[in-house]
Amino acid sequence: MEINLLMMKINPEVVRFVRVFIFLDLCIFIYTLIFQNNIWLLNTQVAFVSSLFITIASFYSYKKNIQNRLSNLDLSKSSTLENRDKIDEIDDPYDLYTEYEEIPESELTPEKIKEIINDEKSKVKKNTFKNTLFATGGFLSLYRVIGYGFLIFGFFALNNNKIFIPIAFIIGLGIVPLGVLISKLTRK
Repeated sequence: MEINLLMMKINPEVVRFVRVFIFLDLCIFIYTLIFQNNIWLLNTQVAFVSSLFITIASFYSYKKNIQNRLSNLDLSKSSTLENRDKIDEIDDPYDLYTEYEEIPESELTPEKIKEIINDEKSKVKKNTFKNTLFATGGFLSLYRVIGYGFLIFGFFALNNNKIFIPIAFIIGLGIVPLGVLISKLTRK
C-alpha cells in the first residue's frame, strides 16, 4: 500500500527511466559476474553511479532554473496574447510579430535602417547576458560539481590502484545515455 502511494506521486516517465536504468545495470552486473571479474564490475559501477548522479543533478538544477525563470516572468507582456483573435493565432501562433510596428518603405532611409539594426543588436546583447546569468545556476549546480568530483575521484582511485579498465568504465558511463535512448524509443 505504501509503495503504491509513493509510485502515484512519481512521474510515470521517471519510473520508466528508472526501470530501464536498473535493467541495463542488472544486465551489465550479471555479465560481469559470469564472464568478467570483480575489478570489471567495480569499474562499471563507479562509472554508472557517477554518470547517473550527474544526470539527476543536471535535471534538478535545470528544473530549478526554469522554475526561477517562471517566478520572474513578466506577466504584463502576456496581456497582448489574451487580446489576440483567432486569425492572429493562426497567422502568428508564437506571437513573433506583434512587437514590431510597420514602417512604410518611403520612411526607410539608410540612417533609419542602421538605427533599427543597432536597436535589435542591443536587445540581443541584453538578452544574451540575461540568459547567461540565468543559465549559470544550471551548470554551476553544487550537485553537478559533486557528481563530476565523484567521477574524477573514482577514475583516479581506480587508476592509482592499477585496477582501471577503460572499456568497463566507458560501458558504465554509457548505461545512462543508452537508457535514456531506449526509454524514449520504447515510449508507448
